[in-house]
Amino acid sequence: MQAEQLLKLVENELDERKAHQVTILDVRGKTSITDYMIVATATSTRHAKSLCDYVVEKIKENGLQPLGLEGELGSDWVLLDLGDVVLHVMTGQAREFYQLEKLWSVSGDQQSRQRV
Repeated sequence: MQAEQLLKLVENELDERKAHQVTILDVRGKTSITDYMIVATATSTRHAKSLCDYVVEKIKENGLQPLGLEGELGSDWVLLDLGDVVLHVMTGQAREFYQLEKLWSVSGDQQSRQRV
């Protein structure tokens, strides 16, 4: 599956499961770790874990396996590594504190799109 197809699959699942403030960061050329990072806000720690669980279920239905999952129930930041796409699901408080979008954006080079 191409990176863009995987990105769309994850984005659709997050939309279906009511993730908030979904931001897609195109980090190609900035890191060799992944092509895209998705940052989404969850309403609670349980919601954060559930969002990642649903994404894992959906990608497995499409014949893929996640490379890693960090953060368990009760964590305010859950990271799901899908190779070409890395998903960060955070509570609002954690997202405000860590500000990943600022970390990965270069002044004048905002290669992201946000869906509220």
